[in-house]
Amino acid sequence: MDQKDEKYLILEQYRIYSESKDRFIERQFSTNRFYLILNICLLIAIFIVETIAITSKEQSMIVMCIIGISSTLLWWMNIDSYQLLIKVKYSKVLEYLETKLPEQPYHKEFVDYSDIKKNKNLIVFGDFQKILALLIACIYFVIATVYITRWISILTSQTI
Repeated sequence: MDQKDEKYLILEQYRIYSESKDRFIERQFSTNRFYLILNICLLIAIFIVETIAITSKEQSMIVMCIIGISSTLLWWMNIDSYQLLIKVKYSKVLEYLETKLPEQPYHKEFVDYSDIKKNKNLIVFGDFQKILALLIACIYFVIATVYITRWISILTSQTI
C-alpha cells in the first residue's frame, strides 16, 4: 500500500469516527431531553396532586418524589457517562488520528476552547445540565421532606 492510499484510509477513518462522535453527541442531547421532559411531567403531576383536595396524598407525593430523585440521579450519571465517553472519543481517538493528517482541526479547537475557558469563568453546557438536575433533585427533596413531616405528624396524632 502506498502512502497516498494510507493517507486516504486514515482520512476515511477520521471522517467516519468524527461522524460517529457527532451522532453520539446527538444521542446525549436526546437522553437529556428525555430526562428533562420526564422531570417536568413528574413535577406537573406533583402540582396537580397537590392542588386536588385529596385527604391522604402524602404517600403518593413521597413516592413521586422518590421517583423524581431517582430519575435526577440517573440523569446525573448519564451526563457524567456521556461526558467521559465524548472526551475519550474526542481527545484520545480523534486527536490520535489527527496526528497522521496534515491538519488537526479538533486539536486546534480543543486548545482554543481550553484557552478561552481558562481565561474566563465559563459554565459549559454539561455543567449547566448537572446544575439543572441538582436543582430539580433539591425540589423533589424539599417536597418529600414536607410530606414526610406531614405524614409523621398524621401518624403520631392518630396513635395518641
